[in-house]
Amino acid sequence: MKKLITLILLAAAVTLTAGAQQSNDKFIVVIDAGHGGKDPGAVNGKYHEKTINLNVALEVGKLIEKECSNVQVIYTRKTDVFVELYKRAEIANKAKANLFISIHTNSSKSKSAYGAETYLLGVEADRTSANLNAALAENNAVIYEDDYETHYEGYDPNSPESMIIFEFLQNEYQSESRKMAILVQNQITGYGGRHDRGVHQAGYLVLWKNAMPSILVELGFISNNDECRYLYSTEGQQKLAQSIKKAFVSYLNDYRNTAARQSHAGQAIKEEPEMEGSPANDETVYRIQFMAASRQINDNDKRLEGLKRIWTYKEGSLIKYTCFGDTDLEKVKANLPQVRKKYPDAFIVKFRNGVKTN
Repeated sequence: MKKLITLILLAAAVTLTAGAQQSNDKFIVVIDAGHGGKDPGAVNGKYHEKTINLNVALEVGKLIEKECSNVQVIYTRKTDVFVELYKRAEIANKAKANLFISIHTNSSKSKSAYGAETYLLGVEADRTSANLNAALAENNAVIYEDDYETHYEGYDPNSPESMIIFEFLQNEYQSESRKMAILVQNQITGYGGRHDRGVHQAGYLVLWKNAMPSILVELGFISNNDECRYLYSTEGQQKLAQSIKKAFVSYLNDYRNTAARQSHAGQAIKEEPEMEGSPANDETVYRIQFMAASRQINDNDKRLEGLKRIWTYKEGSLIKYTCFGDTDLEKVKANLPQVRKKYPDAFIVKFRNGVKTN
């Protein structure tokens, strides 16, 4: 238990590595078909989750390639093969992808459970046992991997407590991940006509080490016989794929429009008021990052109320907002609970000479 607490504290302080965003010239999306090969995922008689996931993933990729210019689609798998969860993240990070979409199918002990839901990495204050169980079920894929304890820092698929470690890892693409998750959920329940189970956060291992906005969509419940038949049908799979494609197009258009506006607007960044312990050029400054926006917001915007020493920097197509900057890490940590009351996803980042460091 002592080891678990230590890991949780370490995890809460971690900021995943940034910098995987590509230039605006080519947008790279990685489409991940969950499970595969010796890992069938959820099963209902002769119906396997891995087959639904793959068929929908391939259709999504085909639709994107057909409709979207200058977009490269990369698949973590294109056939019925087993790919370790950590290798899926490696594929996306190595490609310096702009977006990661993992496609899955849900299951429940209740045969009446139905509907779609979309996830991003993290923990929500009012998480339900259903959300926790969904993540545990998908993470159970690690049992098919050799030496999974090493790759996932001692994660135990039989212990819900061990997942807390990964839920507290808030990466730098939280706001963009949430944006994409909402777009997918709106399309899959609007255009796709599926029951809306909402957007949630949970400790999905396949999203853990991704250095780009990442989501996981649960298309529906294979354990529900009616929904299972729909998920396995050509009509159902095409409708679901179209929904995800439509969400992607909206995200891509916003991404490109923002980049175009900012290329004309220049690199104006808000100057930082004096901070306690103003740093010399070679000193390290810690800041609390609380928001990312596609454009600069006004100084009197209500979203900035109650926050001090606000400073922004640009990364990719986004302007990142930070506050309570100081050379003393302990002082910054002391302000984190206050910021998280307003922005639960806020986390600490480190800068040297005005440049963010890992």
